[in-house]
Amino acid sequence: MTETISSPQNPRFKHIKKLAESAATRCEYGQTLLDGEHLLTAALEAGIRPALLVTTPAASAHPLLARCAEAEQLIFSQSLFNALSPVKTPTGILALIDIPQPWSPIKTDFCVLLEAIQDPGNLGAMLRSAAAAGVDAVYLSSACADAWSPKVLRGGMGAHFATPIIANADLPAVAQAFPGAVCAATLGAAHSLYQTDLRGAVAFAVGNEGAGLSAELRAAAGVEFTIPMPGRMESLNAAAALVVCLFERVRQAG
Repeated sequence: MTETISSPQNPRFKHIKKLAESAATRCEYGQTLLDGEHLLTAALEAGIRPALLVTTPAASAHPLLARCAEAEQLIFSQSLFNALSPVKTPTGILALIDIPQPWSPIKTDFCVLLEAIQDPGNLGAMLRSAAAAGVDAVYLSSACADAWSPKVLRGGMGAHFATPIIANADLPAVAQAFPGAVCAATLGAAHSLYQTDLRGAVAFAVGNEGAGLSAELRAAAGVEFTIPMPGRMESLNAAAALVVCLFERVRQAG
């Protein structure tokens, strides 16, 4: 069934807009929105089927939609669609999905623990890097941005469907139970990342750029190192620091 909507007062538009903007609404309904062809394709390849498709008139016959023939379709006017999409040049396709329940990783010898990462773009980039590096699971503290917000999903570029993401985790408890080395990049550590043995089971703990790791999580991290920075900067963006660490571990693991 296809319905065309052009009024911002339409109840269905209002509900979808709340899903786009409100973490509380996404939590209440257990739903989120995928913006664009790439995310929808990644979800379909992971076996996830959208409950609803929202398109513009120009995209209403896009070939990708044929893979979602069982889903209801709404056609929003361009102005309504632009009010939902987080990008300046939207592709014209949004998919409403049920948020997948986190699954237990098969193994946990390469993990990431993210504490209070509040910027959605940073969080999305970190999830993407973790998935690219083959991380077994990503644990998020309760103070992190909503992992299933449209902005984080867009930054993750499909990572949400490739790597288990465990939100609202007790990170010190996860660190204490981890079977290998829990590592943290800190200023003033005695050894550099490149002098640190990252073979075997490794978890990287990364904190908020402003506050760093909490005292509890830092105490649970048994290995600290610095990332050498010969340039005239004191620190790296948290997402950039994580990717350096992840792929040094990938290099060492061979």
